[in-house]
Amino acid sequence: MSSRPTTRRRLGAGGLALGLVLGATAAGATGLSAATAAEKKPGASADRKAGPTVDRLSRQLQRATTPQGVREHMLRLQAISDANGGNRSTGTPGYQASKDYVVSQLRNAGYRPQVQPFFVDVFRENAPTELEQVSPDPTTYVADEDFTVMDYSGSGEVSAEVVVVDTDLSPSATSTSGCEVDDFATFPDGAIALMQRGTCAFAVKVANATEAGAAGAIVFNRGTEGEDGVVAGTLGGPGDYVPAVGASYATGLDLADAGTVARIAVDATSENARTWNVVAETRSGNGGNVVMAGAHLDSVAEGAGINDNGSGSAGLLELAEAAAERGSFRNTVRFAWWGAEEQGLFGSDHYVSDLKADNPGALADIRMYLNFDMIGSPNFVRFVYDGDGSAGGPVGPAGSAAIEKSFRTHFRGKGLTSAPTEFNGRSDYGPFIAEGIPAGGLFSGAEGVKTDEEAALFGGTAGEAYDACYHQACDDINNISMRAVNQFTNAMADVTARYGASTRALNADYERTSRAFTPRSDAARR
Repeated sequence: MSSRPTTRRRLGAGGLALGLVLGATAAGATGLSAATAAEKKPGASADRKAGPTVDRLSRQLQRATTPQGVREHMLRLQAISDANGGNRSTGTPGYQASKDYVVSQLRNAGYRPQVQPFFVDVFRENAPTELEQVSPDPTTYVADEDFTVMDYSGSGEVSAEVVVVDTDLSPSATSTSGCEVDDFATFPDGAIALMQRGTCAFAVKVANATEAGAAGAIVFNRGTEGEDGVVAGTLGGPGDYVPAVGASYATGLDLADAGTVARIAVDATSENARTWNVVAETRSGNGGNVVMAGAHLDSVAEGAGINDNGSGSAGLLELAEAAAERGSFRNTVRFAWWGAEEQGLFGSDHYVSDLKADNPGALADIRMYLNFDMIGSPNFVRFVYDGDGSAGGPVGPAGSAAIEKSFRTHFRGKGLTSAPTEFNGRSDYGPFIAEGIPAGGLFSGAEGVKTDEEAALFGGTAGEAYDACYHQACDDINNISMRAVNQFTNAMADVTARYGASTRALNADYERTSRAFTPRSDAARR
């Protein structure tokens, strides 16, 4: 799952558009002829009448999608990471090997997978970033526990006085610290700017500090419930920035006393890297009514990313293999493994934006999108994306409520509790929702802290993160709850089978809309 920006932009690979890889017509992307795609009315249900075997198909697919098979795929991703520098991040041999593994497994299962290349800016640390308090209380802060480098930070080493910018340091979700040029009206040249996370993008804060003559920038967390840990942020892309780090709320307070001197050292580079999406679909089924399911394949640079998101990728691969063997769908089911999610959803954005530009009919044929990001968190909750907004977050495009209901009905039928989680823009449903495509899916929890109420409902330990190894080196094969994987993959198989048979459940609240997706809280950029 990304903690990176969801800013939507075309990547610098226009010549490598989806049309060149999957074909310039809808036939390459969905199996439809161009004429058929043109005749298809956006939003119209085109599935064939569901027969009496839907329950049987669901049971077959659930039995064939085994936790043992998912674990085998995760073990292979772990081995790939081990053999390639300890990660599978975008632009690395580890990611390329992960892509090759998925492609080979799909071909062995009888699919004709399509590989979609594109380019994305990738940020890499050449040496570990350092943050210290030099005086009055010399302290060496711990990476990932107290602070972390901002993606696309400038490089350099600076020791200077820390100056608080427009915040009284109290917990706040609405702080505008550093968001306005006027915040720096009296800022001393050459100091380090200490700003609180709040209502504007990290890039705005750091750019304003840079323009004001700051030598470095520290953005500390809000301090509100569940938002006191390290800020893992991004500046959105390369730029003329000073060295910049994100910090925990406690670290921010520790550095805020007048006269404090700190040291920041960043040695990092940005490069334009080639990466790939992998897409495969069932060879039978109505190509004008596509049920799409996806998971991001890349890890962060810190580790193997076996929960985030080797678990979702492995579960999806096991499901695709089971569907090839057992599936007999009336609708086309399309599977996708996204690249560069951790940089900001760029793989799914590239896929959607290229379809929109080159073949809007093929985009309209995508009836729904199901997203599976982190399905094996050790301290998990059975989260279902909140299509109807009942948990207080944004409402998904019409039809999303029906998808949420399908997953929650599955869990209820197994005697399992589930809970809604908002569409906060941090995973690959974002580009689909932005085009009005109904979306839903599953998530077992990331860096958020389990509440007492959740522990009572789901088990596990209150007061601890759902995944204490989120975006860290310890996110390896030992960081997986196979109990969660089993429960989640059963739900994936059940709901995919039912919508593969018929999408009529969406009709009651479905309408095609072009409204933009505007999450209530954009955790990735602020």
